[in-house]
Amino acid sequence: MARTVSNPNEGGGRNSLTNLPGGKRMKNTARKSTGGKAPRPRLSVAEVARDIDPKKRRYRPGTVALREIRKYQKSTDLLIAKLPFSRLVREVSYDMASIDAGNLRWQSTALLALQEAAEAFLVHLFEDANLCAVHGKRVTIMQRDIQLARRIRGPWGGLG
Repeated sequence: MARTVSNPNEGGGRNSLTNLPGGKRMKNTARKSTGGKAPRPRLSVAEVARDIDPKKRRYRPGTVALREIRKYQKSTDLLIAKLPFSRLVREVSYDMASIDAGNLRWQSTALLALQEAAEAFLVHLFEDANLCAVHGKRVTIMQRDIQLARRIRGPWGGLG
């Protein structure tokens, strides 16, 4: 390992001495660059923090949406969480029941069947609304697209 000995007259600058193995000494003078990589500049505290926590990858608008569309079209699982849907169904049935609503009970298979039907209805409605948006030369579904799709379907809204 080389050890640097500073010359007291030079103040440890360009011309300090280096002890090499075997008792030889070599003068450290500035050398001309031979075209190698430039040394990395010192980073500020903010830049170091940014290197520790790099920015997450940002995809172009629409890329993630298309990936999600492909993912959900491949799957057959339910998209609405079961427990919130069950709570909603129980609340609506409680409000609709005229007598002794506290005694209403739901079979789990009945709740699943109702959820399947509700999600199928919503998916079909969004498909029709998407057609309305495309007809209006847009790619974004708006409230008026859903209203038009429901109006075209008629009073039963595509049931049956």
